[in-house]
Amino acid sequence: MKTFSLAPPLGVLALLAAALVTVTAAAQAQQAPAAQAQTADHDHSHPMPAPTNLKVLPKNLTGEQVHEIMEAWEGGLGVHCSTCHTPDPKNIGPNGRPRLNYADDSKQEKATARMMYTMTEDINKNYVSKVEGSEAPVTCGTCHRGHMGPEPFVIPPDEHDKPHPPAPAAPPAAH
Repeated sequence: MKTFSLAPPLGVLALLAAALVTVTAAAQAQQAPAAQAQTADHDHSHPMPAPTNLKVLPKNLTGEQVHEIMEAWEGGLGVHCSTCHTPDPKNIGPNGRPRLNYADDSKQEKATARMMYTMTEDINKNYVSKVEGSEAPVTCGTCHRGHMGPEPFVIPPDEHDKPHPPAPAAPPAAH
């Protein structure tokens, strides 16, 4: 009768387990900087502070309501908070990076965002609302479609604009 040793399979299992732990640790290490980069602008582990510098948004909005509006603008423009808001070196977040100073008006992008918001509100109030059956308001995404600088609209060619194939040549005359 032959006896089999369990040592080789246990050794192989131990080696596989060690490889799995190593690969998992490496994958998590690679994901950590990406996750930190994604949350650098979105450090929301604290309550949203009450807004202090609203110039075009209603002044009675809560910090959470302003945050929801800003997230919609981010998506429509394909940007992050730091596009319009400056870092505050005196206010360090738990990730060791400065939090943003939302009240600071020093970035031109913030002034542009306010102007564009005013424009969309005017379009929705004075034009879209007067179109019978219109339900979809104009938003940042209407034009920007997730890009900071929207591409100009190009009208697709019509059937009559397409080049036509040349007319077939006349058959040779018979003699």
